[in-house]
Amino acid sequence: MNRYFRCSLLACLLLVADGALSFAADPTYWADVRPILRKNCTVCHNERKLDEPEVSAGLALHTLDAIRKGGKVPVLKAGKPDDSLLVSLLTEKNKKRRMPLDAEPLSVEQIATLRKWVELGAPEGTKPVEVAPVIRPVNRRKLDVTFAMKPTTGKLGVVELSLPIGPLPPVAAVAFSPDGKWLASGVYGRVTIWDAETAKPVRTITNVLAAVHDLKFSPDGRTLAVAGGQPSARGDLRLFSVADGQLLHNLGGHADVVSGIAFSPDGTKIASASFDKTVRLWDAKTGTLIHTFAGHSDFVYAVAFSPKGDWYATASKDRTGRIVDAKTGKGRFTLSGMEQEVMAVAVRPDGLQIVTSGFEPQLHWWDATTGERLKKQGGHDIAVHELAFDVGGKIAISAGADKTVRVWNAQTSTPSRTILTGSVAYAVATDPAGKRVAAGCADGLVRIYDTTTGRHGITLWAGDSDTWLAVSPDGAYLGAEATIATAKWSIAGKPATDTKALVNFQSAEAIAKAIRGER
Repeated sequence: MNRYFRCSLLACLLLVADGALSFAADPTYWADVRPILRKNCTVCHNERKLDEPEVSAGLALHTLDAIRKGGKVPVLKAGKPDDSLLVSLLTEKNKKRRMPLDAEPLSVEQIATLRKWVELGAPEGTKPVEVAPVIRPVNRRKLDVTFAMKPTTGKLGVVELSLPIGPLPPVAAVAFSPDGKWLASGVYGRVTIWDAETAKPVRTITNVLAAVHDLKFSPDGRTLAVAGGQPSARGDLRLFSVADGQLLHNLGGHADVVSGIAFSPDGTKIASASFDKTVRLWDAKTGTLIHTFAGHSDFVYAVAFSPKGDWYATASKDRTGRIVDAKTGKGRFTLSGMEQEVMAVAVRPDGLQIVTSGFEPQLHWWDATTGERLKKQGGHDIAVHELAFDVGGKIAISAGADKTVRVWNAQTSTPSRTILTGSVAYAVATDPAGKRVAAGCADGLVRIYDTTTGRHGITLWAGDSDTWLAVSPDGAYLGAEATIATAKWSIAGKPATDTKALVNFQSAEAIAKAIRGER
């Protein structure tokens, strides 16, 4: 470090400690403090998060009244910055207590501003004049989302069930549990865990920050990792108990969205890929950071472990992939020669090959022991968002922006089947047997297909914990009573006035067979 810079930084820190930085004007809440808190603190500490104490600690900082009120204990003692948690926690040496939690510390200038403000008695200042916005009438009517069925019995033709639930947030993440019993799907601010044998939702998790970008079950199936966060602000990686949905760990530290995650085969570690250009390796049991890999020059989209857990592979916007030693955090090989962003990576279960893809939609197959490209195979028309292998390593699955899911022979690296999804596929996952593939789509729906025949088995949608629907294309449906009550029906393109006959298609047994691939 430059000697002059080191001395200057030390001087600044001493001035902050003494409260001696000079200000053009005395700081006030409205002019100086509120902007700092809104940028760094109120994403967690606001009134909407008060009922989630593991996030907000029961403290809101979104208004001056809330700051003065404090949480379980006062955080502001006017005139006494050293006795005010609002100031002292900003420079706490213990990173698990320092605020903002799991983020970069505030700047020297910002801390000095807050300290001076408290020292002056926390003056409110003058509230900015707010210009009343021009309010125009907004049509907030929900859009209809239509589910089509073609019953195999009777002569009804195409039956359509429409619900006023749109527009829907995209399903950007799906994952089967290792035993195939559960299926998790993630949208903005919400994760749904489905019973993969009955097609009924069993749990809804809303304790997540912003968009959900990836989901993974631990190898023992007891933990669900959820990745996401706020762009250019804060990455989010949380570990939940599958049994009860309780938060186990909040693994903070990424300065941008966490876009991809992977458990080590033994479940003791978890790797997280982030838009902050890093991959972090964590102890999954304690939540402590093991190392940070910073070898990429741009977003890291995805990460995948080797079957022994001794290395992991990455995919990056910088048009490369990397093979990284899991013990040392140092790169072994660079997977180069791709012309566009690499968004997806998967490791074949035998550990011998890696496959990558992205905005350049061909699949690139690599030798995992040398880093050499073995094959470049075309298939998708445009970008590939995610790649996955079945547990046995017989097939690979790809999710495409061309509204297809594609099945590949994992041993020959050749295409086997194209499945039309009808919507951009953002995420894919196979069940342990490799017989079913779940696709998370841009239209907000999860679709499950047979990997051998390509047959569409079932479509799933979930809102909050009390709204959901499962539909089989061949004429069966099941859903929450309140959801079905809002449905509109049509038969052969005409509104149905008599829906008594349609009740026969509401069948838990038929839907259970559909999601298991038995229809």
